[in-house]
Amino acid sequence: MLLAAALLMAGCGGEPTTAAAPAPSASTSASADAGVPALTITDPWVKTTGKAMTAAFGTLVNNTDAAITIVAGATPLSPTVELHEVVESGGKMVMRPKEGGFVVPARGTHQLQPGGDHIMLMGVTDEVKPGARIPFTLTVKDGRPLEFTAVGKDFAGGKEDYQPGHQ
Repeated sequence: MLLAAALLMAGCGGEPTTAAAPAPSASTSASADAGVPALTITDPWVKTTGKAMTAAFGTLVNNTDAAITIVAGATPLSPTVELHEVVESGGKMVMRPKEGGFVVPARGTHQLQPGGDHIMLMGVTDEVKPGARIPFTLTVKDGRPLEFTAVGKDFAGGKEDYQPGHQ
């Protein structure tokens, strides 16, 4: 499965090509300052797909004075969720699991975007159509989970295809 995921990447990049209303932000219930969530995500979205593979994106926001590390993810849409990065390997851009997870710097952000870090969903059990609302939970190292809902969006980008055998 990991080999198939590594072979899927080809020229990720760009911005979503269809306009959609921004998804609501989500946050952990732990507070950084009085009434301010420790970790939030803005504009979470999932690339539309049939049953197979897809990815989720958004911007993680850390409202604390210490780095926060995301170590895992889960969604009812997929039995296998991995935190992935895109790197150059042998002159090609490939996806692979992100060692150590996603680190969101203190008082900073971490982009999850096509062609970069993303939440990879393998073995998707239902079609994701534009506007679909997909629940997610991210596991935070030494902290409370971040629960949010991502919105399905069409994305052409760099001709990404998260299906097995495509490059």
